[in-house]
Amino acid sequence: MPPRPTTDQRIIPLPLASTNHAGRSALTCRYRCGDACFHEAPNTSDNPYLGDVIAGVLSRRSLLRSTAVLSLAAAGTAAVASPAAADVELDVELRLGGSRGARGLRFDPVAHNKLDAVVTPAAYEQDVVIRWGDPVLPGAPAFDHTKQTAAAQAKQFGFNVDYLALLELDHDRLVLVANHEYTSEQVMFAGYSSANPTREQVEIAWAAHGLSVVVLEEQRRSCKLSPIKHRLNRRITATSKLQFTGPAAGSAFLKTSVDPTGRTVLGTLNNCGGGVTPWGTVLSGEENFNQYFGNADLVTDPATKARLARYGLRGLASERKWERFDKRFDVAQEPNETNRHGWVVEIDPFDPDFVPRKRTALGRFKHEAAEPRLTSDGRVVLYMGDDERFDYFYKYVSKNRVKHGRSESARRHNLTLLDEGTLYVAKFTGDSPAAEIDGTGTLPADGAFDGTGEWVALASGNKSFVPGMTAEEVYVFTRLAADKVGATKMDRPEDVEPHPDNGTVYIALTNNSDRGAAGKAAPDEANPRTRNRHGQIMEVMESRNNAAATSFRWRLFLVCGDPADPSTYFAGFPKDKVSAVSCPDNLAFDRHGNLWIATDGSALGSNDGLFGVAVDGRYRGQVKQFLTVPVGAETCGPIIEERRIVVAVQHPGELDGATVEKPGSTWPGGPGTIARPSVVAVRRSDRGRIGD
Repeated sequence: MPPRPTTDQRIIPLPLASTNHAGRSALTCRYRCGDACFHEAPNTSDNPYLGDVIAGVLSRRSLLRSTAVLSLAAAGTAAVASPAAADVELDVELRLGGSRGARGLRFDPVAHNKLDAVVTPAAYEQDVVIRWGDPVLPGAPAFDHTKQTAAAQAKQFGFNVDYLALLELDHDRLVLVANHEYTSEQVMFAGYSSANPTREQVEIAWAAHGLSVVVLEEQRRSCKLSPIKHRLNRRITATSKLQFTGPAAGSAFLKTSVDPTGRTVLGTLNNCGGGVTPWGTVLSGEENFNQYFGNADLVTDPATKARLARYGLRGLASERKWERFDKRFDVAQEPNETNRHGWVVEIDPFDPDFVPRKRTALGRFKHEAAEPRLTSDGRVVLYMGDDERFDYFYKYVSKNRVKHGRSESARRHNLTLLDEGTLYVAKFTGDSPAAEIDGTGTLPADGAFDGTGEWVALASGNKSFVPGMTAEEVYVFTRLAADKVGATKMDRPEDVEPHPDNGTVYIALTNNSDRGAAGKAAPDEANPRTRNRHGQIMEVMESRNNAAATSFRWRLFLVCGDPADPSTYFAGFPKDKVSAVSCPDNLAFDRHGNLWIATDGSALGSNDGLFGVAVDGRYRGQVKQFLTVPVGAETCGPIIEERRIVVAVQHPGELDGATVEKPGSTWPGGPGTIARPSVVAVRRSDRGRIGD
């Protein structure tokens, strides 16, 4: 029998100072989103909250069949990236029927744990594909955290890894595209002073943001992936040149002293979720961009000040103090620079000379994702969430159809599709009384939640549908436009994923710490718990399954949390046979049509993880945990293939009080090293199909 984990393999987290962001540390809240949850939500409109208009909706499905307590027993196996801990065995297994389940989900679930490791089921093994600081471009040095430079980082794999795309290049090579959401300077630089960062540290951070494009070589027999030198390898950073396209390009709201044309912008920031288009390009959403800008409180123009506030810009000095080193981050000097971030960026990973494009027709907000679906007549539809408490859910429908094939003519045409179309925001409606909702999450009469909704048009091309706003204003200040048309406030809509077979759209609503707080929306049927710490997943079904429809139906699929808590709901599946899941974030589907859920900030006292769940059939709602990530880390960017699962391990060891000198994690290198965000590939030890 392999040895059990030793004490030094069990990193005990320091106490969490943050209670607003579920189970996430205050350090993560500072660096990822600028402590957004510690401030008032930017949406101060009187638009209805999602649950306020749908509370009490009754379902046709049966009541939950069980409220039994989830139990722990013996015998799961931990697989870790560090060779020194490769055969660790854990005395934990969930009694969830073992490997029984839907096709693709037949594995022994991993138990909740606090190990400083990537933990997978017993029959699986893993490799670290690429880590922060690994060489990407020619001339990049090997990583040495004591000898970091901006020039080196610009040629190395960036820092925190979020969205991942894996595209086929030829028979044994793949192209990996990775988002680098943000930097955590305190765990990057020895002796870091948040009050007085150095220019070199700031420039390293600029270079660690953005995206990496890396060609991987695949060993067919083992499925192992290894980065190689290739002409397609590329880094896009906070100082790379990008261009605006679409109806707002050249707008007065996008012009600065450095770019009087309003068409060229330096950098892409806080790249979170994304998507892959039908024509093979990759979309990357800019999310919490507001935190990088300082001196918003020095702005005196009332209109500008109101617009800044709606996007969460407040205060004087920013967390990273970038405004000291480049005036574009000083709102008082360049008030329009903030308008140049918060977009969806399109890149072509197969063309290293392609200038990334910020697509203004898709609107500006905190983009978590941009997931596509085609209409029956070949137009592309993108679903997009705005990751903020009480913000909105959007979609875009292109005017023109996708051209198939790999000709240059088809490529040129398809690269225009995200510049001409109609931008919509969702409004949800319910038809039952709220009297059955008491804040405990107790289910209404027949145990489920559903309703109807409509897509409200905001703008199309140069035409605005919002009274009192021009089309340019709608695209640049999309949140304000959605406020005006009465869009429905939601609980942090993050990743969005259409089902590949039936088109049902799944939305991860991560949590909302303000639910039921004084002066805020009370708990309701769509958000049934006071201080919603665990989140839920919603299903949206377009009318007649037409992605371009202007109406839809919806229902809650999962209400997350501990199955022993009567407020949770797992699509009616027996709750003694599911893994507890909290704070759903990224979503993906496998070849069987099962939904996979990556979590961020689990409030269950465990490391975050990756979960699979069937969405139809006899196992609908049976959530099973496939892996957990190291302490302090977030599970991101899952790619679910037939024989391999790829995940991003973001911000390992990002615990309150952690520093380079006192790391909160030593994954993946082991004792004596600092934590490094990485991409991990998991496969069956016998090279068989995942979950079969």
